[in-house]
Amino acid sequence: MIDLRVDLLEQPLPAHEDGDLNGFSSAILIAADESIHVAADLDSLPDGYGVVNIKLDKTGGLTEALKMKIEAERMGFQVMVGCMVGSSLAMAPAALVAQGAHFVDLDGPIMLDRDRKPGLTYDKWRIEPVEPGLWGGGVQGLSADIEELPLPHEYRH
Repeated sequence: MIDLRVDLLEQPLPAHEDGDLNGFSSAILIAADESIHVAADLDSLPDGYGVVNIKLDKTGGLTEALKMKIEAERMGFQVMVGCMVGSSLAMAPAALVAQGAHFVDLDGPIMLDRDRKPGLTYDKWRIEPVEPGLWGGGVQGLSADIEELPLPHEYRH
């Protein structure tokens, strides 16, 4: 595998059997995927893992993913940011977590028959910056004055 330039093996054993990686040393990095979901799981990983794969679908969202990234780096793990199959809307926040990661696999939208528009733009191995309107774009062009918006009674002055 070294001659083939394989850089990473992802979850080579089922999560419930990865204790066999304790004390295992490999010339190729091994990433924990199914064995880890949130930052609290990091302490229980066998020492044969050198990389953790952070997926927003597993962590439950952006906040926990960022927390997990910080904690993994503090503990000396390399970081991979991965995904499940999903639209560009699901990948946009993962792209934030992926900044500075050692490995990134955010190809979920290219596995779909159709993606949302606007969606992420892929240029070979690179994801272009997110276009306005993909994530949080619903407030753009809001022309109503704040006084004109209907507010619950307790917020009116």
